[in-house]
Amino acid sequence: MATENNYIEINRQSWNNRTETHLKSEFYDLDNFLKGKSSLNDIELNLLGDIQEKSILHLQCHFGQDTISLDRLGANVLGIDLSDKAIESAKKIAKDTNSNAKFICCDIYDLPNHLDEKFDVVFTSYGTIGWLPDLHRWAKIISKFLKPNGQFVFVEFHPVVWMFDDNFDKIGYRYFNSGAIEETQSGTYADKTAELTLSDVSWNHGISEVLNSLIKNGLEIKSLDEFDYSPYNCFNKTIEFEPKKYRIEHLEDKIPMVYSITATKKQ
Repeated sequence: MATENNYIEINRQSWNNRTETHLKSEFYDLDNFLKGKSSLNDIELNLLGDIQEKSILHLQCHFGQDTISLDRLGANVLGIDLSDKAIESAKKIAKDTNSNAKFICCDIYDLPNHLDEKFDVVFTSYGTIGWLPDLHRWAKIISKFLKPNGQFVFVEFHPVVWMFDDNFDKIGYRYFNSGAIEETQSGTYADKTAELTLSDVSWNHGISEVLNSLIKNGLEIKSLDEFDYSPYNCFNKTIEFEPKKYRIEHLEDKIPMVYSITATKKQ
């Protein structure tokens, strides 16, 4: 049974175990990234706008491709992740690409013990909040590290997606947060055939839970948008209907797959 004390170590080990596979995967396309290709998608780029000279805190950054991509756009970026292997890789990739991006390895809730700084932007995207049990604490961290009038930019897989079983044939999970979901899986989203057995602890979070956590921590919601596709081919039974736009083939455009939020820290 996952507890407050051990879910972090379970998930840290899971992400440590998959990092090497992810680095070698076509999904992350590290070879082309090292040559200058951006890992960011149109959704988040449009929300971020001009980030030249802005300070950005990137939460749950994995091995730092998006962090470094933000740095390439002229921002001053700090990436955070709980996986020591991922952060070790992020630092190496930053060095290899002459990036000024910086990184800290820690659990997001523990960040105040590692950092005392305010940022123009806090950014986090795609597959992040499902690893967190308490969104009030998450939003409190976001608020703490934002400057007054600072912007929060968030892009995430839609909670409707997480209701389905792996093959999107039936509803397998509750939309709302009803506690920890403990699972063991073979392979990883970046390489479904990888010889990996991973144990994870995750939580489902409905949109109202996300919005209310931000509002209660002094953030003013500026936008909420939903998208009927994923920019990543990380689910089963997908079809690419336009370049870098994927849907579940038999569900077509009937379900939302991604949503985004922008919010501003009140003065």
